[in-house]
Amino acid sequence: MTGEEMGIGRGGEQRGMEGSNREEKGMEKKATSFQRVWNVAIWHGGSVYDAWLNSVAVQVGSLILTLPYTFAQMGYWFGIGSQFLYGAFGCWSVYLITLFHAEASRRTRATGAIHEKHVLQYHEVISIVAGKTLGNLVLAFNMTALIFVCVLQLIACSSHVYYMNSSWNKRQWLYLFGALAIPTVLLPSVHNFRVASFLGIATTSITSAYMVVAAIQHGQIANVKHQGPKNMVDFFTGATNILFTFGSQIAIELMEAMWKPNKYKYVYICTVLYTYLLTIPNSVAVYWAYGDILLHRSNAFGVLPPSKTKNVCIIAMILHQYVAFLLNANPLFLAWEKVVGVHTSRRFMLRALVRVPVVLVIWFFALAIPFFGPINSIMGAFLVSFSVYIIPGVAFMKAYSKKQLETAEDEIAKCGPLMYWISAIIATWAFVFGFGFGGWASGTNFIRQIQSFGFFDKCYQCPSKH
Repeated sequence: MTGEEMGIGRGGEQRGMEGSNREEKGMEKKATSFQRVWNVAIWHGGSVYDAWLNSVAVQVGSLILTLPYTFAQMGYWFGIGSQFLYGAFGCWSVYLITLFHAEASRRTRATGAIHEKHVLQYHEVISIVAGKTLGNLVLAFNMTALIFVCVLQLIACSSHVYYMNSSWNKRQWLYLFGALAIPTVLLPSVHNFRVASFLGIATTSITSAYMVVAAIQHGQIANVKHQGPKNMVDFFTGATNILFTFGSQIAIELMEAMWKPNKYKYVYICTVLYTYLLTIPNSVAVYWAYGDILLHRSNAFGVLPPSKTKNVCIIAMILHQYVAFLLNANPLFLAWEKVVGVHTSRRFMLRALVRVPVVLVIWFFALAIPFFGPINSIMGAFLVSFSVYIIPGVAFMKAYSKKQLETAEDEIAKCGPLMYWISAIIATWAFVFGFGFGGWASGTNFIRQIQSFGFFDKCYQCPSKH
């Protein structure tokens, strides 16, 4: 039988090919539609809303459990007042950082000075705008701070779960959570954190609400005392903990993940307002119920009564610690990739493999210094005070004096001298009260912890079996 008789021939073959092409195009269209929905709904998060999710998820977390301890150190009014003060300082620093990012982007990406896949980081931006000396200081302070933020997340996981299941001591739990942190190397970038960050906000919001309700339902303990700041060490240790709360160490990385990074300054204001909603009511409620006993329990889970709801919140907070770990570890991963030389590689699994030693170092430090609470103050005084509050102010004053912020000329022309003096005042305040008094107080407190418990402690602040 000939081709024509079979109905194939040249025209039949063409029709068959057209049908096949239509089928392939239909399958491609379906795949493209699914991919588009996946990207829009879950994966590609560069909107202002995504930036807010990421910012809030990284801003709060285990801190909602340590702030009642801070209120016991400072008292009601100093505790609340410090939150408003350092929240305002944090907003100003982020505003300056958005100006720096815009200028750095103009100088590099518009001229093709860096690889198109290169992600700008905080220390690089400061180097471009204010010189390599300040950039190197940021690199030292900020990367060290991020390492210990990640350390804190692992410590918090073991501390939380111990209050639900004490069959293992905290160090044994830390072995488990450190191992579970290794797969975090597989999430590519902050741009892909929408679901994780939403989960992070949901968990902290639920836990914050639980703390308020549980404290009010329990009522005040017998002979409750609210003496407020007993001494200068406690007061300034608490103040630096709050200073740490409102420090944004990964602002540049969050901006780099946005489609409109110049809007991040507004995002951060909304972040601070939501942080107040999560932290002030629960800190006041728990401190009202338990008073000065919190001076010996830096984790609020250590005083709240056992219940199924508490166990749910413990699990929720553990989930959040991993979200916070992911967000704070990402700049560390990026910096290490650049050192090794694989940052712009198309082979992501190679980049993921390179990231593993970073997690191992964090895990080691978490085992070595498992002091949940005092670490916050140490970081606030010696690291965050410089990288978040002092250096942005100094960088702005230097750039302003040399007229090096061309992208912000209009804004600076209107109120440049005022911006200069606000930056100077905040930088000076952070140096005197954050680094100076805060460093002395938190260092003294930290030495006490080491003398009492030592490095690699099995169960820091665990209730005595006697």
